[in-house]
Order: sequence, then structure tokens, then C-alpha cells
Amino acid sequence: MKITSTDIIKLKAAKTAGQTPVLIRIHTDEGIYGYGEAGVSIMDYSLGCMELLRSFSRMLIGKNPLENDVIYTQLVNTFWAKGNGGVIMAAISAIDTALWDIKGKYFGVPVYELLGGKYRDKLRSYASQLQNGWKYPDFLGSPGDIGFLKESCQKAVEEGYDCIKVDFIAKDFDGIPLNGDEGRNWLSVKTLRQTEQKLQAVREVIGEDAELILENHCLTGANTAIQFAKLAKEYHPMLLEEPANPLDELDYRRIREAVDIPLATGERSYTRRGFLPLLKNGYLDVVQPDLGNCGGITEGRKIADLAETFGATVQTHTCNTPISVAAALQFEAAIPNFIIHEHHTNNTLPINTELCIYDYQPVDGYFAVPDLPGIGNELSEKALAEAEIEIIS
Repeated sequence: MKITSTDIIKLKAAKTAGQTPVLIRIHTDEGIYGYGEAGVSIMDYSLGCMELLRSFSRMLIGKNPLENDVIYTQLVNTFWAKGNGGVIMAAISAIDTALWDIKGKYFGVPVYELLGGKYRDKLRSYASQLQNGWKYPDFLGSPGDIGFLKESCQKAVEEGYDCIKVDFIAKDFDGIPLNGDEGRNWLSVKTLRQTEQKLQAVREVIGEDAELILENHCLTGANTAIQFAKLAKEYHPMLLEEPANPLDELDYRRIREAVDIPLATGERSYTRRGFLPLLKNGYLDVVQPDLGNCGGITEGRKIADLAETFGATVQTHTCNTPISVAAALQFEAAIPNFIIHEHHTNNTLPINTELCIYDYQPVDGYFAVPDLPGIGNELSEKALAEAEIEIIS
């Protein structure tokens, strides 16, 4: 089997979701094709992947798609890819996922079978980014007030979620974003006071037994993350996510030494080499690779194995199209150290779910693992009709 052509697909921009998805569809001489997504679509960074996908596509023509590991190694050893970086790794990740999709379809099995089999039939999930609302079409424009936050949490709880994630410091009660200088240097009394009010309100709504993940989005550094974590400790958080830039190892050391909350990061870390320093020094409890930018399923598995070596668990970062959701479900089913799946509010919106044939949603907070060949999803006719498609052959 040979690769004959690729389609570089720019989907219709979903401005209410803040993204322009870019995908690749790889075709073969046996009529089998596979999909993969460049997982940096938020804020349209995916547009930077398009020229890379053009260049890499020319390298792919004539290759055997079943030799996906060989192709992946060739791609990550191209000139600029050796230094990692979100955009270049997102392009490589899209190709890698598409090759796994082809391989699964060729053998007629789900990707989880190719990865060694599934450890579980269902995947526990959490409702993610509830500060932005839950199932609100205009979630990126949501207010930062407590009433809105409580309503979002209540909706998720009523749907059966026993774990939620909230960014408590991104905006104040008036919806004004946290000042960058304050986030990096020292949180004000006002910010801490409002943050505590939000923490109290959320814990009151979700109850004593539900899990709570704290999302900092790298808005904090060592000083401010420690301030926040000490305030949040009494609300029994499950994880403190992205308390600092993952390249700032010394920040993570200071946070680890000062804070008694499990730490997580990963959506801005690329390949296992990006995770190794934080893991080997014992700074992480959970790694959160995004299969759309960490290096795809191939590298995701290597990251999961590395994490297991250091006693860490895995939860993929998932906030792109249903193509990325499907790939994440296949991957998480097939690793022993899976902990929980992120179900982003973006992945509940029709503007996103209608992009694909299948709309995978959890029931009572749990996903069933798809059993279709490959990753188990593909773009809908509507999405393709509205897309810009460039053919490379």
C-alpha cells in the first residue's frame, strides 16, 4: 500500500469556539484514507501548520502508510522539528494520527487494538472549563460572575459528572482578565478574595464528594501559584493544573516543595523530552499531552510509558474537533495509567459536534470506547462542503 495524495483541510472558522480547525486526510492506492488534526486551532495557531503540512505531504507521497513509526521518526528528525515547538509538532501529530487511522482501517480494528488492547470499556470524564459555561454557544464571551459559574457547575452535576475543572483566576467578577504582571508576580487581596468566593460557591454546588480540578492556564508563576494553592487547599482539589510555564523547572520545584496538591501539566509540552525534566525530578503527578501537538498517538504512547516509569498518570488535553476526541478515546483506553478524560465545554457545542459523522458524548460522566476501525470518526459532508481543501499529490 502506498500514499497517493493528501488533503489539507481548513474547516470553517468557528469564531464562537475561538478556533479554525486544520486537518489532514491521507489517501492510499487501496482507497483507504485517514484523518488527523493539528491540535493548535485555538486562536487560529493551526493556520501556521498549513505550509508545514504542504511540505511534509510531499515527503509522504509513495511511502507505505503502515510504516507509521518509520515515517514519524523521519518527520521529527527534519531540520526544525528537532527543537520541538507547538506548531511544527502539531503538523507532525496530524500526520501521525491519520496514519494510525489508516492502519486501523486496513486491519479492520480500532486503534486501541493496535496499541495492545483496551484496559477499560468506559472512560471516566470531567466537565472542563466551567468558568466559560456549560453548553453555552457563546462560551468564550461568558461573564466571570459567581452566579454564572454556579449555574454551569449545576448543569454538569445534573448530567452525572463527579469531577469538574474551573479556572478560578482568569477573570474577575466583572469579566476582566487577570493582569499579566499580577499573575506572574503577586496576586492582589482583591483577586484572592474573589477567588475564595468562587471556590466556596463551586464546592457548595458540586458537593463534598465531587472532584475539583484547578486550572491555572500558566497564568501564574511560583509565587502566585503558591498563593493560590494555599488558598485552595481546604477545598480538597484533585489537581492543580499548569501552575507555571512547563519550561520553568525551578518554578515547579518551588511549587512542589510548598504545595500539598497533586500537580499536572502537558498541553504545552511536546514529545517525551518535554515531559522528562519534570517527571524525573518528581514535579508531576499527572501528564496531560495533547495528541494533536505532542507528536500524535506514536509519541503519546511513549509519553504515557515514560510517565508510568515515574509513577505518574495520564489525562490527555482534548479541546479540538471530534476527530481529536476520537483519537484520545482510543489512546486512553489502551494505556494502563489513564486517570480521567477531559470533556471540554467546546466539545458539547453543535458548532463543533456537527463537524463529524459521530458525536461521542459521555453518559453519566463516562465515555464508551468506540469500536469502529481506526480512530472511529471522520468529517461530515457538511463540514467538508464548507471547508477549504487543498490537494497535494
